[in-house]
Amino acid sequence: MIISDQELGAIWLTLKLATTVTLILLIFGTPLAYWLARTQSKCKPLISVFVAMPLVLPPTVLGFYLLIAMGPQGPIGHITQALGIGLLPFTFWGLVVASVIYSLPFVVQPIQNAIEAIGERPFEVAATLRASKLDCFFNVVLPYAKPGIITAAILGFAHTIGEFGVVLMIGGNIPDETRVVSVQIYDSVEALNYSQAHALSAVMLVFSFIILLCAYHYSRSAKHKMSVGV
Repeated sequence: MIISDQELGAIWLTLKLATTVTLILLIFGTPLAYWLARTQSKCKPLISVFVAMPLVLPPTVLGFYLLIAMGPQGPIGHITQALGIGLLPFTFWGLVVASVIYSLPFVVQPIQNAIEAIGERPFEVAATLRASKLDCFFNVVLPYAKPGIITAAILGFAHTIGEFGVVLMIGGNIPDETRVVSVQIYDSVEALNYSQAHALSAVMLVFSFIILLCAYHYSRSAKHKMSVGV
C-alpha cells in the first residue's frame, strides 16, 4: 500500500483541520456547556436546539446555508470583508468555521453531561468557602468534568476527520488548501482509481478504530476510578 505525496498532503491538511477545530471547540465549547448545565434561563431550550441541530441536519443543508452566509452578500461575508479578511468560502479558515459549527454538539453535549453529573454538593462546598464563579469553574468544574472533556475532545477530533458534505460544500476540492482525506477518497473513486481510494480508506478505517478504542478504554477507566474514589 503506497501513499502518494498528494494523499500525504490531504492527510496532513485533515489532521491540521481536526486539531484546530478541536482546540477552538474546547476553548469556546466548555464555557457554553457549563452555562447550559447550570443555567435556569428560559433561553436554554433554544440554545440547546441550536447546538444539537447539526446532529439532525443533512450536511449539505448546513453547508449550503453556511456558503450563503459566508458569501459576498451574507452576514459573515460582510463582517470578514469589513475586517479585511476577505471571503471565507474555499479557504482553510472557511473549513474551520464550518467544521466548528458542524462538530459543536459532539463536544458540548458530552461536557454538559459530565458537568450535570457532578451534582450540587461540590458547588455548595465551593460557595461556603466563598469561591468566585471563576474559582469554581477552574477548581471544581474542570477537575470533576475532566473525563467528559477528554471524551469530547476525542469525539470532536474524530468527527472532524470524517466530515465530507460540509467540507465539500464550503471548501471544494483545492489541493493543499481544502482537499481533506474524505474529499481525496471521493476524488479517487470518481477517477476510478480504486487502489488509491482503498489505501486512504484503510488508513481512515484503522484510525477510526484506534480513536474509538481509546475513547471507550478511557471512559471505562475513568468510571472505574470514580467508583473507587481515586
